[in-house]
Amino acid sequence: MAELKHLPASGPADDVVRVLREDGGVIIEDLIDARAVAAINAEVDGYVEAANPEMRHLNPAIQIFFGNRTKHVGGIAGKSRTFATEVMIHPLFLAICDAVLGPSCATYQLNLAHLIARGPGSEHQYLHRDELVWNLVPRPHPELQLASLVALVDFDAANGATRVVPGSHRWAHDRHPQDHEVADAVMRAGSAVVYLGSTIHGGGANSTADRWRRGVHISYTLGWLRTEENNYLAVPPAVARTLPRRCQEVLGYAVHDALPLNGGYLGMVSLRDPLELLEEGVLGGDARTPP
Repeated sequence: MAELKHLPASGPADDVVRVLREDGGVIIEDLIDARAVAAINAEVDGYVEAANPEMRHLNPAIQIFFGNRTKHVGGIAGKSRTFATEVMIHPLFLAICDAVLGPSCATYQLNLAHLIARGPGSEHQYLHRDELVWNLVPRPHPELQLASLVALVDFDAANGATRVVPGSHRWAHDRHPQDHEVADAVMRAGSAVVYLGSTIHGGGANSTADRWRRGVHISYTLGWLRTEENNYLAVPPAVARTLPRRCQEVLGYAVHDALPLNGGYLGMVSLRDPLELLEEGVLGGDARTPP
């Protein structure tokens, strides 16, 4: 079996970026502490309990992709304040985004943040590259996405640890991995496996009798791309305005200001930056019309 390198969250971000560029994926040990793990779990428990693993998706292909033994909870940044303030804008995540996504945009943004609980009997998810959701972007292109699975319980091979194919970000797109080229992201709760949008990966099979593998998938993308999750609905203005400004920026409420780069000004509301309107209460507050 292939293996992923493990690095401490307390180490330099440059080390993580170097391994990401070399291997396409890395495990960050102890990204968040036990207190944060417990807080996030407590904040999402009710949503996970209510989630239906046999929910029907809008497309049969999506149904096959997720299976019927996995629970999903979307919009986690709007359901768990601990996640929004301690994971989504974690300094290490943002430093990696600065290095990987920053050169190709004025600002990056959250792509999606959803909880995935893989239940007993879950089968291997087919291996894929996340960046293919934007398959119409001509190649070659820069990295479009940075993704991570943050473990809310211990991940092991039996309960469905994420599988990652080191080095696959440099492969031709018609090359398929052999079994020995696939690594299991075995890690303890609070750690995170981080991988590029161009890296082949997939959820593992859960062969246990009673252990659910719970983690939060979080990914970031270029500020000028359409996101997979509509974060303005998943975390509406009334909720977003209660979060710190950096959270609002990462959620995409800030304009994508590429004017200094001879580009455009994307995401305006009444020709203004939505961040200002959130602060003034025009968005998500009591005011009814923009000034």
